[in-house]
Amino acid sequence: MDGILNVLKPPGMTSFDVVAHLRGLFGTRKIGHAGTLDPLAVGVLPVCIGKSTRAIEFLMDKDKYYRAELTLGISTDTQDSSGEVLSVIPPECSDEEIIVSINSFTGIYNQLPPMYSALKVDGKRLYELARSGVEVERQRRNVEVYSAEVLRIDRLAGVKVLIDVHCSKGTYIRTLCADIGERLGCGAHMSFLLRKRAGPFELSDAHTLEELAEKRRDGTLQSTLLSVDKVFGNMPCYTLDENSGWKFGNGMNVQVPDALFPTSPGCVGEQLTQSTTSAGNGNCLARVYDLDGRFVAIGEAKVNDTGTFLKVKKFF
Repeated sequence: MDGILNVLKPPGMTSFDVVAHLRGLFGTRKIGHAGTLDPLAVGVLPVCIGKSTRAIEFLMDKDKYYRAELTLGISTDTQDSSGEVLSVIPPECSDEEIIVSINSFTGIYNQLPPMYSALKVDGKRLYELARSGVEVERQRRNVEVYSAEVLRIDRLAGVKVLIDVHCSKGTYIRTLCADIGERLGCGAHMSFLLRKRAGPFELSDAHTLEELAEKRRDGTLQSTLLSVDKVFGNMPCYTLDENSGWKFGNGMNVQVPDALFPTSPGCVGEQLTQSTTSAGNGNCLARVYDLDGRFVAIGEAKVNDTGTFLKVKKFF
């Protein structure tokens, strides 16, 4: 089987646990997820199967949508509710101060990855080091919070804030919650996390593990797999003819109309230049299909004095 599966990850399982379970369900070893979710988190987990595993690197680059609850006044070592409490400071901030603090994190945000994360340092996962009591220096990195909307502030038992966050790849919502608490002067941790969307994959279309097991029993498991080109739906597409198909399939460049690419910075028809495309600008990529309508590859735009060409970036 080949395709992408939109899984509703349950709480209490790691993303690796989900992949291991699906490996047995689908009877294949060629399988991998595209974006780790913490064990306590729930929601959309794209899983690539068979040839679609070649799309994982592209899926990892997609933006994400989350719903999170942050609990003010309590800081933990894991930055979520699973960790050991480090401090308890009763919050004295108003609703307006909370909203202003959360809004201040929109835009480019220089974030320090948490120790309890799947990032590797010298070949070891940070969470493995953290569980051994070892803390290592991490490099801050820029992420982007496109929007952060406060849905509710509940003061019935402490102060809990429900927020919707739209962010770039690599953003740790746990760390965002902790940083909001630090800015408010009382500390905070993430007490709930739901991933509502990852790239083109929506929560409403996700399959539970129980549903997948049922489909395995009735022989309809294949119907849950989505075509890999769903990942690239925002790219222009190009259909090869018999001659260009042979050339492209053998690694040769194929000339295409300059107008193939949409109007976007660095990749605009006649403004397409060698300097903008040689860096692999994502706006200069296209879906490539054969005459039978089968998705075959992602092509990258290249230019020279005679025009615009497509070069193979990755076959599928």
